[in-house]
Amino acid sequence: AVEVVGSWTDISARKEADDKIAKQADALKKQYAHSERLLLNVLPATIADRIKGGEETIAESFPEVSVLFSDIVGFTEMAARVGAKEVVEILNDVFGMLDDLAKQHGIEKIKTIGDCYMVVAGIPDRSPTHAQQIAGFALDMQLTMQQYAERSGRDLSLRTGVHTGTVVAGIVGTSKFAYDLWGDVVNIASRMESTSE
Repeated sequence: AVEVVGSWTDISARKEADDKIAKQADALKKQYAHSERLLLNVLPATIADRIKGGEETIAESFPEVSVLFSDIVGFTEMAARVGAKEVVEILNDVFGMLDDLAKQHGIEKIKTIGDCYMVVAGIPDRSPTHAQQIAGFALDMQLTMQQYAERSGRDLSLRTGVHTGTVVAGIVGTSKFAYDLWGDVVNIASRMESTSE
């Protein structure tokens, strides 16, 4: 005699439950990938890995880095003349191009403040060619901005300041935290940008 274990209804219910679990697992994988992308938009990958590994305080001194600040010349005045949507579109176009260049040159975007763009070479991965990387980025950035100005018909250019030396880098804040840099190198690069031609 053959013993029947469960009915067709039980088998069908189990298949439905398995399908539901598979869909939930797929949704969780997609959500995890989305969260990873967001985290990597805020933090360098090696720093994100350290946080996920349980480190609570991340602060390091980097003796050899190059910091660059760049600002769109006359942007505040132009922003007052055009609509909010156009301001955001221009910044999105320009910063998107600069983000691509930063990746190409192996440098780390730290932040944008209004129309100011800040990057560093030699952090979080130390690099003996940080000065060359930042210089190459600066030159390509000027060329890219010139080409964008010609394409868009806008009179746009960048004012840039660069300085090299020692900085402290780390994460500050508990909500909306940020990976940031501190030190004279940062201050001098910023002043060079604001006082440059």
